[in-house]
Amino acid sequence: MSSKRNRLVKIFMGLASIVITLACTISLSSPTSTPAPDSTKQALEKQATESARLLTQSALDGQAQPLVTEPPAGVPATEPPVPATDVPAPAAPDLDTLMKNANILVYENTDERNIGMWISQALDNLGLTYTNHGSYSGRFMGNLNSGEIYDLIIVGAEDKDIISGEFWDIINTRLIRDQAAMIAEIWYLDSEANGPISKIMGECGIAFRKDQDLADSIFWWDPTNPVLNEPNVLQPLIHFSRFWSGQSGDQIRLTGTGDAVMLAGLGSTPGDAGQIAVCMQGRVIFQTFSDHDYHEEDIVPLWENYIYNTLRAHFAAIQ
Repeated sequence: MSSKRNRLVKIFMGLASIVITLACTISLSSPTSTPAPDSTKQALEKQATESARLLTQSALDGQAQPLVTEPPAGVPATEPPVPATDVPAPAAPDLDTLMKNANILVYENTDERNIGMWISQALDNLGLTYTNHGSYSGRFMGNLNSGEIYDLIIVGAEDKDIISGEFWDIINTRLIRDQAAMIAEIWYLDSEANGPISKIMGECGIAFRKDQDLADSIFWWDPTNPVLNEPNVLQPLIHFSRFWSGQSGDQIRLTGTGDAVMLAGLGSTPGDAGQIAVCMQGRVIFQTFSDHDYHEEDIVPLWENYIYNTLRAHFAAIQ
């Protein structure tokens, strides 16, 4: 710091010497005769001496003024740049929008009996679009074998034409690959349980127990489950009106190998005579009784709940 001050002093003293030398030069160039006192010369000499003194003192005191960084008067200061904000990601579609755009494939084989397409009615009530070929199982297979992605596959095999064998292989592939949802109304597990459907049942955690000849009252075993409460709060299917004179359904039980929950069954106490099970994180529902053995006003809202909850679980899985 001391050497820096010494250099500054030398510079300022040099400037002062130049000023004094100039003043002396002016004086020497005047005539040799004794002039009258030159007030201009005296003023220059005095000014030069005073400037040198002030500059020297300023350097010694370390009081040199800082560089001016403020903009000149009248020139606006440059404002710091405003940091760019992240563009918010688009909001995810809500469940209602997802459902309205869901791709749903339906097999419902009560079309030729003219007893009511209650599954289709439930879909219509929910305002959903779907593909339903009725009892034309070949067309249903064509859709399953296509490259189309389905959010929900419904098998309403209530009549005596059945969905069997390789159908379940293809459906199982879609459950795994596409995380599709499935609802199966199936009364004939006694003849299918050891076939390809066993892959789905095993993953689900249910097994065939015994055949059920005639419909009987069905009680809720898990009454707070969303499937029995959303969007409709449902009452147990205690009242029945037997349409089928035999082979009305089957009884199923839990195996403990999957995440299945038995929602309802025969008798007021939970046991091994189950008839509605939900599994695979809520994407899959098995119903082992026949719709038309019960009342339309009870069954259609039940299907609405099936559809709503399996689709909700499906969209949660793929998101």
